[in-house]
Amino acid sequence: MYINKITLALVGIGLAACGANEHNSTEDLNVLPTYLGTISSKTYDGTTDDLLTAGLGATGLAGATPAYADPANPTAAELRRNAIHANYRAVLDINVNSGYGTLYGPNVDAKGAIGSGQGMIAGTEYIAYSDDGTGNQNVTLMVQVPNGFDINNPCIVTGTSSGSRGVYGAIGSAGEWGLKNNCAVAYADKGSGNGLYTFDDDSVNQQNGVRATRTAAGKNAIFAPALSDADRTAFASSSPARIAFKHAHSQQNPEKDWGKVTLQSLEFAFYVLNEKYGVLAKDNKSHIVRLTPKNTVTIASSISNGAGSALLAAEQDTKGLIGGVAATEPQVQPKAATGYTVRQGGVNVTGQGKALFDYSTYAALYQPCIASTAAAPGRCTALAAKGLLTGADLPSQQADAKARLKAYGWLVDSDILQAAHSGTNILVAVTYANAYGKFSVTDKVCGFSFAATDVTGSPVAFTAAQKASSFATQSGIIGSVVYENSVGGAKAYNFGVSPSSTLADQSLDGFLCLRSLATGVDPVTGGALGATLAAQSARVKAGMAEVAATGNLHGKPAIIVQGRSDTLIPVNFASRSYVGLNASVEGGASKLRYIEVTNANHFDSFTNALPANIVPLHVYLFRALDAMLANLRSSAVALPPSQVVRTVPRVDNTTLITVANVPPIAAAPGANAITVTGTTVDVPN
Repeated sequence: MYINKITLALVGIGLAACGANEHNSTEDLNVLPTYLGTISSKTYDGTTDDLLTAGLGATGLAGATPAYADPANPTAAELRRNAIHANYRAVLDINVNSGYGTLYGPNVDAKGAIGSGQGMIAGTEYIAYSDDGTGNQNVTLMVQVPNGFDINNPCIVTGTSSGSRGVYGAIGSAGEWGLKNNCAVAYADKGSGNGLYTFDDDSVNQQNGVRATRTAAGKNAIFAPALSDADRTAFASSSPARIAFKHAHSQQNPEKDWGKVTLQSLEFAFYVLNEKYGVLAKDNKSHIVRLTPKNTVTIASSISNGAGSALLAAEQDTKGLIGGVAATEPQVQPKAATGYTVRQGGVNVTGQGKALFDYSTYAALYQPCIASTAAAPGRCTALAAKGLLTGADLPSQQADAKARLKAYGWLVDSDILQAAHSGTNILVAVTYANAYGKFSVTDKVCGFSFAATDVTGSPVAFTAAQKASSFATQSGIIGSVVYENSVGGAKAYNFGVSPSSTLADQSLDGFLCLRSLATGVDPVTGGALGATLAAQSARVKAGMAEVAATGNLHGKPAIIVQGRSDTLIPVNFASRSYVGLNASVEGGASKLRYIEVTNANHFDSFTNALPANIVPLHVYLFRALDAMLANLRSSAVALPPSQVVRTVPRVDNTTLITVANVPPIAAAPGANAITVTGTTVDVPN
């Protein structure tokens, strides 16, 4: 493998700067986008190391976390390897019974054939920051170009990271599909990637993941909070062991730019490809553009937050960079909940078009009750005491909690997964409150902060090894949610006792506070908020407005896939409503298709872990991408119609999932068709 550096000084030459005697009028020079800094590149041979598995192969990805030679000082190569290992497993179930190695996985080729090899893919990886020159944004962009890239039949797929993950977050989803199909893959960490800042030693992650002091890293830091040295020192002293991370504490609301940075990743890909395959211009320095959106298939893709980013990018695409969209379980927030109607089985659904912070704060109240046990019923008891639950005993209170969630818009299909998501929505609610309101880490909004915690729930400092490996091990939301206002002192939220309670109520007062930021009123009394909370609520709502989707895909073909059992991003709030909003904006010009998959949920890692016998949604992402690629390469190949795909759960989790469990997307769905008539979306039961 080799490493090189391409700098602005070498290639920052525009066509306007070239004299007429140097270039003829047909030459279009390849110009580095102004927002890109230094580009690092590395080539992998596909044997000792590779683009998809970091040299681990299919077997290694399914195996234990690789060890570091020196855990206190992992190398950049080791961090990359472990980041790929962690991120691949985070979005996929690598259990054989769930289909790993037979339905999906590195050894399963682009046509679905099972191979005996390890599925390693040779090629070159390019990484750069997108920034305004200050080092305060530093969105990581990456382009992987497999050796099999066909210059005569070129394609690019985006892989913006899911969740709050780093730049390798989509390696197992859109990344794997793109590489297997010999496409270049354009990744972005969305400005919410693995930027852990620790106050005790003033240290940060650099672009390659290696830790350094903030001073030593300089503008190469993924993230450092915008605080003076005095404020950092004071916070470290008053709040020992607390940490800051980029998504929550950048004070930039990175989600507002997720569409933009996805488009930037495509521009980066075109730049890289034209440097690699374009011929030299007459100045023997610049390259002539060979690949453009007009002769290259481009698909915006990914899952969850990355899928939402793909849709936002398509909405914001003024340069024609995107040919089509194929995405699953998008975290997308329609700008309006009215002007369209969503029906299931002929009955209007509840909760259409709700915003993420709205429904995550609602879930953060009730899902912990559903997860409660007879030995620790505190959340249920505390909600009942405030008049927010009914029932004289734990089972009846839990039943009421489920009923309230369904009345808010969750489907009955989510019931069995509600308890499993309680911790997830806690993280979402606290992280996005900070992000949308652009609060500082020192604000401790609603009494919450983040830190590692011990078995008693008390904050403890990250060890040197934990900090050193954080780039590879953290999901972008880092540490535990700590409730600063807990009786007796700060505790992890699940240990927290609210000041208004004598129970271990899992910090209910803090989550009622977050709920008030979403609604603008007191969640218990319905009364007006005090001045401080009202101002914070206004800030959060302003941030929420910045991320709302317009629904206008400008006639681009698009396929959205979502699991009907999705409990984190319920279908009524997101995909179904986006289809309705799109219909109200584009009408008959829309080329959007919606595929709803029964028995599939948001986390494929649950597939083999729960008694729900959930099927993997991942296979439908690949099928949607296959369909979109075929359509973009030949208009004679029609997109599949919108439909419900009815999967077949296994009897138990010891049975191997086969294609019989996950039937194909139908060319003629018949009674399973999802129809759009005017602005009414009809989904069959």
